[in-house]
Formats: sequence, C-alpha cells, structure tokens
Amino acid sequence: MNNDTDTLLKLDLQVCFALYSTNLAMAKVYRKLLRELDLTYPQYLVMMVLWEEGADGGDPLSVSRIGERLFLDSATLTPLLKRLESAGLLARRRAAEDERRVDVRLTDQGRALRERAEAIPEAVACASQCEPEELAALKAQLDDLRQKLQ
Repeated sequence: MNNDTDTLLKLDLQVCFALYSTNLAMAKVYRKLLRELDLTYPQYLVMMVLWEEGADGGDPLSVSRIGERLFLDSATLTPLLKRLESAGLLARRRAAEDERRVDVRLTDQGRALRERAEAIPEAVACASQCEPEELAALKAQLDDLRQKLQ
C-alpha cells in the first residue's frame, strides 16, 4: 500500500466521523436538557416546527409540511407524532377538504411547554463554549454541506 491510500482511510481525517462524533456529543447535551421536558430530541424538533409555524392556535400544520422542515418521511414522523399526541402535546386530525392529509395542532399543554423550552438554545450554546459568531458560521457551513449532498 502507498502512503496516500493509507491516509485516505484514517478515521481522524474523515469529515463524516467529525460530524458523527460531534452529533453524539451534541445529543448527550440535548438528552440532559430535554429530560426536564420529557422529550426526545426528534420530538423536540417536531415541537419547534409546530411552535415556529403557528400550529399553536392558528392554522394547523400538515404532517407533510413537518416532514419537509425536518427532512423526514411520514413513516418516520408518524410514530413521533403519535407519542407526542399520547403525551397530550398535540392533536392530529384528517383534513376535512382532503382526507389523505393529516393536520397537526398543538394542545394547550403543547403550547405551555414552549415557555419551558425557551432556555434550551442558550444552554446548548453555553455548553458548546463557542461565540455566537462561531456557531452561526458553523451552522451556515453545515447548511451548505447538506444542500450540496442532497
């Protein structure tokens, strides 16, 4: 084997491993913070979409729209929504005008959880020990990489 080939397969030189291991560390931070809200990280993401897109009293949000925002298909998303519905945080209903579409709306309990969740982004930023500008630049690079990979 030549040295160039050996270098290509070094674990510490792989972007994918840097992303993977960072994701594990980030998940550990979130797991601790979300335990207080009794949410998993994927459930937290669903709740953030619902809070952001106004499903807390305005128009309901379709399951397909939530999936678009989270890059998830309905087969992955449906079990998450069922667990959140069982926990009393949201309600799912078939749309009257199109029974194929399932709409999601936050319950009072789901809306109330937002206030408790507002401290999480700052806690994660503190755990990262990065300046806001560093985090913004990193996020932009990751968004760009995701877009290129798609």
